[in-house]
Amino acid sequence: MTKRYDIELFIKDNPHIELIKLKKGDTLLPHNELMKYFYIITKGKIKTYQINFKNSKEQTLSILRDGDMFDTITLLDGKVHEVMYEVLENSELIQMPLESVRELLMTNREFNKRFFPYIAKQMREMEELASDLSLYSTYERLVKLILQNLDPNNKSKYHLLTNLSNTEIAKLLGTVRHVVERHLKQLKSTNLIEKKNKQIQIKDTKKLLENLEIF
Repeated sequence: MTKRYDIELFIKDNPHIELIKLKKGDTLLPHNELMKYFYIITKGKIKTYQINFKNSKEQTLSILRDGDMFDTITLLDGKVHEVMYEVLENSELIQMPLESVRELLMTNREFNKRFFPYIAKQMREMEELASDLSLYSTYERLVKLILQNLDPNNKSKYHLLTNLSNTEIAKLLGTVRHVVERHLKQLKSTNLIEKKNKQIQIKDTKKLLENLEIF
């Protein structure tokens, strides 16, 4: 993940920067703002998602945390990105005019060394999400997510599930809450995990891996 201090090296002298504070539950930023500004999260957790308004089905695309940037797609192609945002925890963002960031892309090699690997990481995560939804069962996706959540080597997923409700976990997996709750109950009954106060702990990593056919 791109570190906050990495980005601050390039933006500390920019006179157009503003610090934006958002509260949990806020629906983030109309499209006209995202067409003008670029954001870097310095604190908190923000969900990006799409929703089918006919049936209210929702798919979480990613959960952005400290050091994450958006909207990178609008930055690069100048078009509206049809996604929605919701603040999951009280958050602070750095707001920068899009043109200031585009100038960095054109003139600053060190910024590019951080920005383009970040874009590649996002692309890999979207590819993984598409593959998981197509190829693996909800149970397999949940087990995989739990393992990644507690793997310190997986920077994008490490502690991702901390304080997330079962409803939000379901939206990450492309399912509904009662399905997630059924699978969690199954994992608990076989003594593979423990879940208390929205915190998941693995009790037997080896057996959990054995339950996951894709590993």
